Amino acid sequence: MRVHQLPETLINQIAAGEVIERPASVVKELVENAIDAGACRIEIATAAGGKALIRVIDDGLGMDAEDLTLAVRRHCTSKLDQRLDDISTLGFRGEALPSIGSVARLTIRSRPKDMPHANEVSLAGGVPAPLRPAAANQGTTVEVRDLFFATPARLKFLKSDRAETAAITEIVRRIAIAFPAVRFTLSGPDRSTLDLPATGEDRLARIAQVLGDEFAANTIALDATREEVGLTGHIGLPTWNKANSLSQYAFVNGRPVQDKQILTAIRAAYSDTLPRGRYPVAVLWITLDPALVDVNVHPAKSDVRFRDPGLVRGLIIGAIRQALISGGDRASPSASTGLAQAFRSPGTFHEASPVTRFGYGQSGGLTVAASAGGWHATTSPSRPLNGVGTGFSEPSQPEIAETVMPSARSDDSSADLSTVENPLGAARTQIHENYIVAQTRDGLVIVDQHAAHERLVFERFKTALKAGKVASQILLLPEIIDLPEDDCDRLAERAEDLAEFGLVLERFGPGAIAVRETPSMLGEADVAGLVRDMADEIAEWDSSTGLRDRLEAVASTMACHGSVRSGRRLVTEEMNALLREMERTPGSGQCNHGRPTYIELKLTDIEKLFSRR
Repeated sequence: MRVHQLPETLINQIAAGEVIERPASVVKELVENAIDAGACRIEIATAAGGKALIRVIDDGLGMDAEDLTLAVRRHCTSKLDQRLDDISTLGFRGEALPSIGSVARLTIRSRPKDMPHANEVSLAGGVPAPLRPAAANQGTTVEVRDLFFATPARLKFLKSDRAETAAITEIVRRIAIAFPAVRFTLSGPDRSTLDLPATGEDRLARIAQVLGDEFAANTIALDATREEVGLTGHIGLPTWNKANSLSQYAFVNGRPVQDKQILTAIRAAYSDTLPRGRYPVAVLWITLDPALVDVNVHPAKSDVRFRDPGLVRGLIIGAIRQALISGGDRASPSASTGLAQAFRSPGTFHEASPVTRFGYGQSGGLTVAASAGGWHATTSPSRPLNGVGTGFSEPSQPEIAETVMPSARSDDSSADLSTVENPLGAARTQIHENYIVAQTRDGLVIVDQHAAHERLVFERFKTALKAGKVASQILLLPEIIDLPEDDCDRLAERAEDLAEFGLVLERFGPGAIAVRETPSMLGEADVAGLVRDMADEIAEWDSSTGLRDRLEAVASTMACHGSVRSGRRLVTEEMNALLREMERTPGSGQCNHGRPTYIELKLTDIEKLFSRR
């Protein structure tokens, strides 16, 4: 076959393979066109997940007969002149409408403000129909029917109607967050109606419409600038996280993007505050000179390329971490709601729930009758006590402060009651040798002593790393740890890097490691468990990844082994010392694994539990 020019219809169908991947892609292109036309109200209707019908109606500027004729031709646009480095609109390629018209039945009716009537143009499988007059209000109405009828092979790759409907909803939600001054209505027989009234310049109100009212209570505002790049938005508390990354929204100069560089930077900023497999909530607006970002990376325009990606990544990570330090040291209000529900009166529980019932015995004393299968501290899988009444979980644990020997007595009248005015209040007691109960000025706080101390030790590690090598203590007798030969090889290769953390080890035969020094701040930690965890951590990393790039992961593992364990009894002075240090330490609202370190219950909530309010 000789070289020849492809037909226009086939060219458009080839282009449609990149621009129009699924019904949600059609909705995205049409809604972006409506926004570029200055619409204040956009109505979207779908049927059969967008495969049977997609209708987008806007009240924008509209198009006259000449513009409407050109709009359905390839590479015809009103949004771009001569340059690609000054793009201020969402669309600019001039490919969407002809691509849609080549694979579906497309009808466009449009009327400018000063025209007596509208005009209509149609395409079916890339074949245009003559322009004709029509009746319509000001703005543009675009109907797409029988999507991919001209390319039936594409229909086989589409998902169920329900899945395609959900994808359309997600696209509209993302665009709606970017443009709070526009009203969006999404309806159809395949869905429940989604109506998002305009909120003007109030971005937070629009975000609450999309992500729920609890968003504002669980997030921190963000506002930072570095060189020529600005960053604003809201980020979620580490203790308010999700099972996937769908609640992460990023906008570059107002354009909704799903860029891997930005999502990776968000993940890195939360690296030491979230548990594995959990994702933060974030809504970020990035503003910069259009010449410093390339949006012409892919026809879908969801990816961008920054001229200085390191600057943008550093700004995102630095701004989020600074915001978490200054405003993130609090527990999620959602946790307090769960706590209040857990304190409900037994009479409010369903009869099928196994609850503990209180009553008075024949002698008049208070008795507790546990239901079948009742909870017991020593058998509960929810809290590893490492044995109750059998001593501490480690031979010796690091001190919280220079105090007397620990005691379980909580009736020490010498406690300083003035500490009630502190954010975390004054320690009143310790329950189940793991949870500290403190009284604040207007409520109470329950602290997980192990999670809290783990964060404190972790922050000390980071401070010591910034100052230089972590101080170590020499073991009187080196501890010999048997490990698989592969793990020994990995640890031996990283011995020099581990020494910076105060962990000095060396090879001891083919299947053992000798530990000679440990970080002094850990006290007499479980060295064998620490080294085995370190071997597992290193085994997960790529061999080309330097340990220096994973300093915080190493410090987090060590902090976990050097923290006060569940099952350790504390005196009042130790508990208060822990609370005061938490107040001084950034990020103390959650441990290194993302679990909350404390939960606060307000006095008003307590009064509601007893029907005093």
